[in-house]
Amino acid sequence: MAVFLLWRRARLAVGLSAALLLWSLAAGWLAAPLVDWVQRGARTTSPVRIAPRTVIVVLGSGTEYRANGGLVPKKDGLARIVKAASIYAACRRQQPPAECTVIVSGGNPQRHPASEADTYAPYLLRLDVPSRDLILENTSRTTYENAKHVARILRDRHYDSLIVVTSAYHVPRSLLDFNRFGLSPQSAVANTREAARGLLPNWSNLVAANIALHELIGIAQFHVYRALGWF
Repeated sequence: MAVFLLWRRARLAVGLSAALLLWSLAAGWLAAPLVDWVQRGARTTSPVRIAPRTVIVVLGSGTEYRANGGLVPKKDGLARIVKAASIYAACRRQQPPAECTVIVSGGNPQRHPASEADTYAPYLLRLDVPSRDLILENTSRTTYENAKHVARILRDRHYDSLIVVTSAYHVPRSLLDFNRFGLSPQSAVANTREAARGLLPNWSNLVAANIALHELIGIAQFHVYRALGWF
């Protein structure tokens, strides 16, 4: 009987703790510091340096289906596409015009009908990035593989400036991975994530918290794998 009562009390305590944790995340009180932590130092970045031979790397952030069934970039992916196109346009405005190349890196980890790179490419074409300056890397499934495969593409390519376009929360992990392969890119922040504190739960706060936790776990995993010699 005593064991049963203790077990009931333990279950109650665990249930209340879980409910409090979920509310803290959904109401933003725990989500906001997590998001701020993972985006620290990356919310605003210095203007990127454009050189005579500039390479702009767009990192994929997934694809999704819209109402009519078509496959489109996710919201963060669209922001990265627009940012990359604006940097490309600035690159082409240089006098004399610079040699500008855009690499879209993203495979198909979601197992959709098309890769991230193949889905993003038409958007860049519509934003005046010509196919002659567009390279699609459509096999990588992780940020680590993004860096690995881009490094392979750049192995025999001469460039003076390398720019990685991604979201603020993704900057720390992506730079770790690119540095691992001997690359030292500049980061161009396409967008940020926010979590608003309040009393009522908010689904967007849970999404932001999930993204932040994914990035923090990914950073920890990188250091562990490096220590073990796996990366």
